[in-house]
Amino acid sequence: MATAGTSSRGASSYDRGETSPALLTTTIGVNLTASAAAFPDRDALVDLSSGRRWSYAEFSHDVRRLASGLISAGVAAGDRVGIWAPNCAEWVLTQYATAGIGAVLVTINPAYRSHELAYALKQSGVATVISASRFKTSDYAGILGEVAPECPELREVVIIGDTRWRDLAGTPVDTASLAQRGATLSTQDPINIQYTSGTTGYPKAATLTHRNILNNGYLVGELLGYTESDRICLPVPLYHCFGLVMGSLAATSHGAAIVLPGPGFDPAATLRAVQDEACTSLYGVPTMFIAELGLADSGDYDLSSLRTGIMAGSSCPAEVMRRVIDDMHMAGVAICYGMTETSPVSTQTRSDDSPARRVETVGQVGPHLEIKLTDPGTGATVSRGQVGELCTRGYSVMTGYWNDPETTAEVIDADGWMHTGDLAVMDDDGYVRITGRIKDMVIRGGENIYPREIEEFLYGHPDILDVAVIGVPDQTYGEELMAVVRLCEGATPMTVEGLREFCAGRLAHFKVPRYLRIVDDFPMTVTGKVRKDEVRRQGIEHLADG
Repeated sequence: MATAGTSSRGASSYDRGETSPALLTTTIGVNLTASAAAFPDRDALVDLSSGRRWSYAEFSHDVRRLASGLISAGVAAGDRVGIWAPNCAEWVLTQYATAGIGAVLVTINPAYRSHELAYALKQSGVATVISASRFKTSDYAGILGEVAPECPELREVVIIGDTRWRDLAGTPVDTASLAQRGATLSTQDPINIQYTSGTTGYPKAATLTHRNILNNGYLVGELLGYTESDRICLPVPLYHCFGLVMGSLAATSHGAAIVLPGPGFDPAATLRAVQDEACTSLYGVPTMFIAELGLADSGDYDLSSLRTGIMAGSSCPAEVMRRVIDDMHMAGVAICYGMTETSPVSTQTRSDDSPARRVETVGQVGPHLEIKLTDPGTGATVSRGQVGELCTRGYSVMTGYWNDPETTAEVIDADGWMHTGDLAVMDDDGYVRITGRIKDMVIRGGENIYPREIEEFLYGHPDILDVAVIGVPDQTYGEELMAVVRLCEGATPMTVEGLREFCAGRLAHFKVPRYLRIVDDFPMTVTGKVRKDEVRRQGIEHLADG
């Protein structure tokens, strides 16, 4: 297991991760084969909603059958294969089968509608789509029938569970063809296209390699202390890095089990999965853990098997962290920070970090990576304790955005640094605290204001459950602040005067919000982040409506 303490330290906000364990130098397919050989009888995959489970020997065999079927269907190395489905066993089988033959898996958000689906299929040039027939209110098969004529490179649509799927998944293993294909693959080959959440404009297609995502999953798992004895409960979506990298690849690179509690997040099903499958690790964004702890019978589940897990996507309130550690037995829970473009994890708390470190920071730089904080205006590395843009360099940085070299050049500089757009502060020990987004920074009358600072202050108001601070246009100052808040149940209706009174004498006058808007909920990304662009748009409309 990697340990902290070997990173470089200095006066500037630069840090470099430890160099052990060594990076993996195989493809995903070769790594899975090795795990299956080492742990043939251990559980690899448990899909509770369908009641199916696979040992590593069975899982590897079924992956090779599907891979053989895809080769027989004419899927070549480099072809894009889309997967559009909620969490299910077939999703995981497809992930490893495509990796084994060098096809590029294009992961599609289960919530997409026809316009978004058509864009992803066309932009990445998907040749084959493997899809669920439907999920919740979405008729996937019907939507695919509508958009297929718009996608000239799309050759085949395969619906999970139908005859064509059964034929592909049941193809006899063609050892010779698999070996021949495997011999042509490189760890640097693109293997996955993931669309960013698209908070501004069209989603961008981050292109990731075997080396990117296999190593990120492996090293995240190393810091969590994973072994073949671990069982990872995954209620997070597989189509996102949280599920397919930090979840699936962290598991299979250690011989651990992947446990899927259901097709979508359900707090009761998640806790039941932990209990019934004796899971040792649980993943989620803070809102998932809040929902699980908020169940009326949450204390009735036996969660004593848990020891660790990952919380990511947004900051965790101190009380929630306390209950996750104490009530859910997750003493080793880690906070991870990253982005799709970096496979995703760049920083992570360690198992011996204090609860305060896990609440207030996103940890230290990961193994084999470098991070620095730079002045957004000059590009110079700032000193420790100063705010700067977080940049990452190393094995995890994507090859670029698919077919978009111009946008790629905007975020990856000539020296290989990925500019995240996140503002952060690094302390003397290398721990990083995210303070906001560059695009969220508000400039009021020449003063740079960081909304995250004001949000953290307003969380101290007894009636505020959640808050987002945004900048809205102002003729005098250029921008003014608006606090958009969710109130606690039963709270007294809040007024802007009352809010200002709460802030008076405790915040500089230019940081006190001029406007207040009360909402029932926030528009969110899949990883639990508030979509500030949408909150801003709604806020501007609210002011225009008077």
